[in-house]
Amino acid sequence: MTTSREVRLKSRPVGLPVADNFEIATVTLSDPGPGEVQVRNTWMTVDPYMRGRMNDVKSYSPPFTLGEVMQGGAVGEVIASNDAGFQVGDLVQSNYGWRDAYNAQASMVQKLNTFGLPPQAFLGVAGMPGMTAYAGLLRIAALKEGDVVFVSAASGAVGSVVCQIAKIKGHKVIGSAGGPEKVKFLKEELGVDVAIDYKATPDLMKALEEAAPEGIDVYFENVGGEHLEAALNSARPFGRFALCGMISMYNATTPPPGPRNIAQAVGKQLRMEGFIVSSHYDMLPSFHKDLAEWHAAGKITWKETVLEGVDKAPEAFLKLFSGENFGKMLVKLS
Repeated sequence: MTTSREVRLKSRPVGLPVADNFEIATVTLSDPGPGEVQVRNTWMTVDPYMRGRMNDVKSYSPPFTLGEVMQGGAVGEVIASNDAGFQVGDLVQSNYGWRDAYNAQASMVQKLNTFGLPPQAFLGVAGMPGMTAYAGLLRIAALKEGDVVFVSAASGAVGSVVCQIAKIKGHKVIGSAGGPEKVKFLKEELGVDVAIDYKATPDLMKALEEAAPEGIDVYFENVGGEHLEAALNSARPFGRFALCGMISMYNATTPPPGPRNIAQAVGKQLRMEGFIVSSHYDMLPSFHKDLAEWHAAGKITWKETVLEGVDKAPEAFLKLFSGENFGKMLVKLS
C-alpha cells in the first residue's frame, strides 16, 4: 500500500488566504484498478489563478470543494500501472497536484517528453505559464514590428517569458518588478531595455513615462491597479493590452476602484482583451517548436523558487501574494 499526504481546503478565505485555510491529511492508496495508473509526484506548481478557485463563485474554473484535496499542475513518475499504455518509470504530467501520490485513469495523465528540459520546466517556462506568455503576446496583443512593450510582474513565471520573446523578436521592452534583485535579473539576464522597481519608485506613472517617452504599444497585464493606470497613460494610439491577470486585486474584500484614467482608452482607440490560456492551446505545437529552438540557441532563461514537501505548498502559495517568489514558484515533492 502507498500512503500520500495531501493538502485540503479547510475553509474559504476572506481577503488574503492564511495557513488556517488549509489542512494536511494522509491517505492510503489502493493498487490501481483496471485502466488506472499510480503516480508519485515529484513537482507541483502553485499559481495565482488558484486564489479564485478558493472562492465559492462561478468562474472559468470550478471552485475547490471544502474538505477535499486541491488541484493543480504536477509532474510525477508512474510507480504502478494497470494500463497497457504506461510503464513503471514513465514521466507524466497531470492536474493532480497538492498531493504526494494518486491513482487516476490513464486518460487523465499525459506522458511527458522533456525535449531535454528539466521536468519541472513543464510547470513553468515550457508549461502553462510559458504558453500563456506566448499566446498573450503573439495572438492577443498581436505583437508587430516596432512595438514598444511594457510588462508588469516582469520577473515572474509569465512575465519573464513575455520579456524574452519580445526581445528575441527585436522590441524595446520595459519591465516592472519589485526589489533590486529582480530588477538586476531583468536587466542582466533577460536583457530588458528599462527595468522599473515599482516598490522603490514613488510615482509609477512618471517612471513609465521616463522609461518610454515615445509611449508604449503593448501592455502585458499581470498586476492591475496603478500598473494599469500607468499603462493607459503611456499608451500610444491603437495600443493593445493583453489582460492576463491582476494579482493586486485577487484578495480584495470589496471591489477595487477601476482605473481613474480609463477614459483614455476611448480617445487613444485602445484594444484591451482578457484571455485564458486554455482557449489558445491550438498554439501549443508552435510554442514547443519555438521554445526548443530558443532554448537550444541559449536565448531563454528562467528562475525558480522552490520549497520542499507537500506541507510547504500552502506557504508557497501565500508567498505569491507578497511577491516573495522569484520566477516560477514550485514545490518539490520527492
